[in-house]
Amino acid sequence: MLRLPQFEVVAPESVADVVTALQRPGARVIAGGTDILPNLKHHLGTPQHPAELPPVLVSLSRVTALRGVALDEAAGVLRIGAGVTLSQLSEHPEVQRRFPSLSQSAGAVASPPIRNMGTIGGNVNLDTRCRYVNQTHFWREALGGGCLKSEGNVCHVVPGGRNCVAAMSSDNVPVLISLDATIVQAGPEGVRELPIEEFYKADGLAHTNAKPGEVTTELRVPLPKGPRRSHYIKWSVRKSIDFPLVSVALRFDLGEDEATVAAVKVVVGVLGSKPRTLSKLDDVVGKKFGDPAVARMVSDAAYAQCKPLENVPYEAAYRRDMIRVYTRRAIEALAASAE
Repeated sequence: MLRLPQFEVVAPESVADVVTALQRPGARVIAGGTDILPNLKHHLGTPQHPAELPPVLVSLSRVTALRGVALDEAAGVLRIGAGVTLSQLSEHPEVQRRFPSLSQSAGAVASPPIRNMGTIGGNVNLDTRCRYVNQTHFWREALGGGCLKSEGNVCHVVPGGRNCVAAMSSDNVPVLISLDATIVQAGPEGVRELPIEEFYKADGLAHTNAKPGEVTTELRVPLPKGPRRSHYIKWSVRKSIDFPLVSVALRFDLGEDEATVAAVKVVVGVLGSKPRTLSKLDDVVGKKFGDPAVARMVSDAAYAQCKPLENVPYEAAYRRDMIRVYTRRAIEALAASAE
């Protein structure tokens, strides 16, 4: 049996009080607890020495200001509170109508019980994962002293590597990046908003640009200004529970004829510590969306630009092949649905 370590829980009722509570040594945010509690059971992110203070979990369960989805037409955005559960997000009619890829990604996370507990704020702050880290403490000790992310100083994915390459496995982050969403952070220095694409960095030990004592309060997704086709697809071993081994978020903005590609943004996840936005897709612009060349060009670009590592199960070369396959399948499915 994996037991939780000793910790203290505080439950503020306002964002300001959450920020104050996070100033305590060892304080960490807990929302649904679907990520942090398993990590605590595996002794990840817990004090390494008995003399250290037990962790303090700052619960967001009583902060009602973080709940709710609101259409802000004046600002041209959909405002999503960080405390909205993944089930609520997936089933929200405005999300389903305006952002189907976000509804798909939220509805693809794990299982119904986890989606009923997990929040979108927690999902965008999901800790990075690695096949050599997300194991029991006993397993990591048997490996020979852990790794860069847990108790050790070596990387088992990149021998001799000095940077942690644990993977960002969130279903929703690639989609939010593809939709040009912004994230709102509240902390001791006040409230700031930044593009969610800039919130992540290539460091598996500290993969977000959150400042000390900050908490995510809201996500803002710009409303489409014209016809659009968007989709999210992932490959995992099982159809539920499992984290994605490959994930692709697609967004095609169309011209007034609703058939010609005016802009395209494709984001691939589960590579390293942040998703990758594909570049060099200009040749797709101007083509008919249903043209088979579109699926071929985008899937070939995804294969060429994305090189998975051995940081999650299944061989990196096979996962790279699946990036091409799943990207093509998603575009073909989108094109067929538009006919």
